Amino acid sequence: MSVYSDVYQFRGTHFEFGLEQGKKLKQSTLLKNRVKQFQHREKRHFQTDVNEAEKLLNRFAPELLDELAGLAEGLDWSIDQAMRYFSGYYFEYGKSGCSIVTGENYLVRNYDSHPSGYDGRVVLYQPTDGGYGSLGPSMFVTGRTDGMNEKGLVVGYNFTNRIGAGDGFICHTIARILLEKAANVSEAIDLLQSMPHRTSFSYVLFDKNHQSKIVEATPRSVVTRDSLACTNHFHHLTEENRYQNDESIQRLEQIHKKWNPHQSPQNAYQALNQKRASIFQTTYKKWSGTLHTTLYEPDKLTMRISLGADRQPVLLDFNQFLKGEKVWVKKIYGELETNHRFLNDELLHLDKN
Repeated sequence: MSVYSDVYQFRGTHFEFGLEQGKKLKQSTLLKNRVKQFQHREKRHFQTDVNEAEKLLNRFAPELLDELAGLAEGLDWSIDQAMRYFSGYYFEYGKSGCSIVTGENYLVRNYDSHPSGYDGRVVLYQPTDGGYGSLGPSMFVTGRTDGMNEKGLVVGYNFTNRIGAGDGFICHTIARILLEKAANVSEAIDLLQSMPHRTSFSYVLFDKNHQSKIVEATPRSVVTRDSLACTNHFHHLTEENRYQNDESIQRLEQIHKKWNPHQSPQNAYQALNQKRASIFQTTYKKWSGTLHTTLYEPDKLTMRISLGADRQPVLLDFNQFLKGEKVWVKKIYGELETNHRFLNDELLHLDKN
């Protein structure tokens, strides 16, 4: 299946950012399909506490409230509707795979999930009203699947369990808050320890000082550990793991067999992106097929991304963007071994996924 991601770039206030995104998304296939998904969840009695979401966003990332207000205006929606769809508070998240590894000066990541949950957007944003600039693939428009900010902090996350969910933010919003507010790994850990978590995820952090940490976070506990590799099970909070973790354990073993922390970023990227390495996943129907491979180099403030296996990545130079230059890449194309489509594909039929 041929797929693509749009590359979107913006400089300005968060309200202006939200407004511009809302105008562009208003008639888009992506928004139409997200609305269908949300309405399906509403039928299963899904609700968002808008007041609680607003209170917590105001505490941790008030600028995101301005972005949501801009989105609401651009979409001609009420602010309550925009909050329910895009605040990332108390939202259900499909189980997924994912593999993340850090080297001497980079973080490389396979994002594994179902294509019909994927925005198909890569966003570069430089705010003028507070918060750090960042780039990364979007999730539910305002969130990020992974990313890097202007200070060189890189954030990725891996799903662990959604049993025992609590009241709190979901992973993609947490990633966006970390990118907006944390300059390094230490500050990101402090934020993760202070904010409420909806479900159980591992957050992998890497910064310009080449510090690397994995944070195991649940609605009940947050602990930190040292490791260069992470898949989809906890090592400390083992009581929070899913009943079946065999595939995650085996994938981690494959990474350890093939991984050399001193290898070049190019070789590290290939280790995760090449099918023959057995880390790249094609189990899309099980919500664990690899959708993108990303490589972040904080020293250079560059991101490389590809869609599908055995691909040459596209380079995005965030440092040049921060200097005021335009990124000329408009779309990133790829191929997935599946008949399922991204949310931005007008041929997507959600009732068949």
